Amino acid sequence: MDSDLGNVPSSGKATSQALAHHLRTEIEAGRLAHRAPLPTSKQLAKQYDTSPATVSRAMDILAAEGLIIGKPRAGRIVNYPPPEERSAPSRPKVLLIGGYAGSGKTELGRILARLTHWPMLDKDTTTRAVVEQALELLGHSPHDRESDLYRTSIRPAEYEALIAGMMENVECGTSAIVTAPFALELADKTWCDRTAANLARLGADLHVIWVRTDAESMRRYIRHRGAARDAAKLADWDAWVAGLNLAFEPAIEHTVINNSSDARPLQEQAEQLLATVTA
Repeated sequence: MDSDLGNVPSSGKATSQALAHHLRTEIEAGRLAHRAPLPTSKQLAKQYDTSPATVSRAMDILAAEGLIIGKPRAGRIVNYPPPEERSAPSRPKVLLIGGYAGSGKTELGRILARLTHWPMLDKDTTTRAVVEQALELLGHSPHDRESDLYRTSIRPAEYEALIAGMMENVECGTSAIVTAPFALELADKTWCDRTAANLARLGADLHVIWVRTDAESMRRYIRHRGAARDAAKLADWDAWVAGLNLAFEPAIEHTVINNSSDARPLQEQAEQLLATVTA
């Protein structure tokens, strides 16, 4: 049975809640490290295009959760020490995490990697440099992700390399966390069944996770990361979102993680997911 770990009723929360959600995820994913100083309220307001008052309310939320603390003459600092190491599972686990650009799939992967100490293979991190070089040599923009050349020639090779890295970890008896959009792959039942069967032959368990978020949260994540490859999406945002299936369901048993601004923190959902995966 498919499961959904993040669905909550929409509560119409203020922008401060959305900002707190975003910063909480950055902290839990390790992008804002333990004891690292936070920018000032004025700097954060400029960075997130909001008011200092909204930032202050978001900081109050995070302080109440114990994720940040105030230090005299040092401002606010992150208070999120690394988790204790967990024991290894008896069978290797593959957590295959998909989601559209800006959904928060990489952040979920990082949170899970911090909790488990399993290796994380992210498609962009693993293949971006090679992809950009190949596109330039073929006379295309290194940030092209929309052309037929990219879709038919480069993209399949990216995923082939990513899956090969996943399989090599499993062959060594190691669990792995794999993050990529996987939209085409997870819509293809044959691909899903073949991947699950290949892992089963190696004595490993496949767990598919789809990260879902609302369009506005997606745009906020994409704008904040400032990646050149996202320029085309942001330039024609409405058309790009219209081409997505925001209610997408993978063609295999899976868990849905809700990363909208009114959902439960990713950390909580990740811990619940791991409790199920390692039971």
